[in-house]
Amino acid sequence: MRIGWALCGSFCTLAKAAEAMRQAVAAGHEVTPIFSYATAQTDTRFGTAEGWYRTFEEISGKRPLDSLTAVEPIGPKGWFDLLVVAPCTGATVGKLANGISDTPVTLAVKSHLRSGKPVLAAISTNDALGGSFRSIATLKNTKNVYLVPMRQDDPIQKPNSMVADLTLLPQAAEAAVSGKQIQPLFV
Repeated sequence: MRIGWALCGSFCTLAKAAEAMRQAVAAGHEVTPIFSYATAQTDTRFGTAEGWYRTFEEISGKRPLDSLTAVEPIGPKGWFDLLVVAPCTGATVGKLANGISDTPVTLAVKSHLRSGKPVLAAISTNDALGGSFRSIATLKNTKNVYLVPMRQDDPIQKPNSMVADLTLLPQAAEAAVSGKQIQPLFV
């Protein structure tokens, strides 16, 4: 399967996303990384932007796409069978739910959806049960958009925070390609 893999700025989740991408490549999938502006430009305590470029290029064998012009042809040229957004931040969820396509990730999703192919979002946000909840519900009800099941990552210290269970990503991807959402959505 040809997979576009968009990575947003949930920096604490990038290492887990890298491991999930390694598993997808090991399973024989062709993966092309796509970076949000935040992922492409921001150094954090979790790693540097250039370090993430090296990591995801090493895993996939491809330099991450990181501009609007690089991702625009995704839909018209049918580059991917599935577009994964993992991690998918609350900001990206909000933009997608409201039809805003001003970043490489959001434009990649828009371009891919125009051809009626599935998008699989692995949400990771501190306000999933707060400000982002309405946008998550909108995505859940959007044709050809599927969600990786998610859970609260720290219900005591961060009661509104949720993160996708990336161990379920392969199963969720298989279901999404078949036009199905795996359940339960909240684990």
